[in-house]
Amino acid sequence: MGSQEVSNVDWQGKHVTVAGLGVSGIPAARALHERGALVTVVNDGDDERSRAQAAELEALGITVRLGDGDTLPTSTELVVTAPGWKPGKPLFQAAAEADVPVWGDVELAWRLRGPDAAPWLAVTGTNGKTTTVRMLASILEAAGLRTAAVGNIGVSLLDAVLGDETYDVLAVELSSYQLHWAPSLRAHSGAVLNLAPDHLDWHGSMAGYAADKGRIYEGNTVACVYNAQDGATEDLVREADVEEGCRAIGFTLGTPGPSQLGVVDGILVDRAFVANRQKQAQELAEVADVDPPAPHNIANALAAAALARAFGVQPAAVRDGLRAFRPDPHRIEHVADIAGVAYIDDSKATNTHAAEASLASYEPIVWIAGGLAKGATFDELVTGAAKRLRGVVLMGADRALIREALARHAPEVPVVDLDRTDTGAMSAAVLEAARLARPGDTVLLAPACASMDMFVNYNKRGEAFADAVRGLADESA
Repeated sequence: MGSQEVSNVDWQGKHVTVAGLGVSGIPAARALHERGALVTVVNDGDDERSRAQAAELEALGITVRLGDGDTLPTSTELVVTAPGWKPGKPLFQAAAEADVPVWGDVELAWRLRGPDAAPWLAVTGTNGKTTTVRMLASILEAAGLRTAAVGNIGVSLLDAVLGDETYDVLAVELSSYQLHWAPSLRAHSGAVLNLAPDHLDWHGSMAGYAADKGRIYEGNTVACVYNAQDGATEDLVREADVEEGCRAIGFTLGTPGPSQLGVVDGILVDRAFVANRQKQAQELAEVADVDPPAPHNIANALAAAALARAFGVQPAAVRDGLRAFRPDPHRIEHVADIAGVAYIDDSKATNTHAAEASLASYEPIVWIAGGLAKGATFDELVTGAAKRLRGVVLMGADRALIREALARHAPEVPVVDLDRTDTGAMSAAVLEAARLARPGDTVLLAPACASMDMFVNYNKRGEAFADAVRGLADESA
């Protein structure tokens, strides 16, 4: 099964091992079984939920092995893995030794798509992927195109590719994990929004992480969209092997040069997809059309606009799509104003790069931070934000790392260290933040850490913050 084969694989009787039950594994197992493959699912876990999922698959005739995700089943000809499984797992080492290819769910979807399948406009980056893809889908819909936001965003690419609904184009969010296992993906156009250290325990190094992100540009046919203010993304474009005629398109928060999109006097403008990009610029939308108009969200809008323009979308649809877009919860979400203080929920800021963008959007700030650091360091983040900080409230398992960075780089900023990791700590954090804040300040939940030490996910953390703020509002009423 060479990397250039697409939908012409004869699955009948092929021994395929699917690694992992879950969002991607179950649809993959079903799809392959329906095509005549002999499917074995292996899974690390053997809990009640896994057993229920296994029973459903076994009823179809699919073999499931629970509690044994490291052993490669005999006769395996292909492994299809859930994106989160680390490349160093013994299962993949055994596959490499046996010369058995490993695909992810994205690769499988790419191979199974039909001959008239919709082209993909693909987005990756350390932060902003989901927002950008949803903005892109909104713009495409405003242009009258049949589309969907799919991939890492929650809608299975397999479901989109194999379902009954037909599309003109797909807006595809891809994580570094998914790209690692997608060797033959060839998008119409792709974008890398930004690059900052993240998931290094999975990729092994920053170079490995960047290389996997850069896979999104391989084989692009129309445009490779990069962040002109993040040189690492432009480097990935230079290294990519693209189709003849594919263009490098930059986006910037400043005045754009030729072949770029940017901002001039509060207007989002295009100097890439115009007749004379040396002398002309096309107005696309106003900064005020973007919700919220924070700098990093303007960058997301420019990236989405660049991909849409690469697909031939007219300027009016860019404006209308951005106006219609509403951000997901817990992404710089305004919860309330209490006693002249704004309370902002950016629980989705689960790493330092996302928190940096969030902190740059407000001033002065009482910052609520902490959680699981995932190997991150905080000196650079604190140094950049120090002048904006009125105070800091820390909680969570790795809060000491942030506290120590504050002591080094912002010793004059008052810090409240909540020595607790129970879910009730959020209410205490909001109370402490309210005590530190003055009228005109912003209390900002931008944890710069993952949530799983205290909460199921960042959504639950954000909900706890919002509940605490609403409780505070009730007391103030």
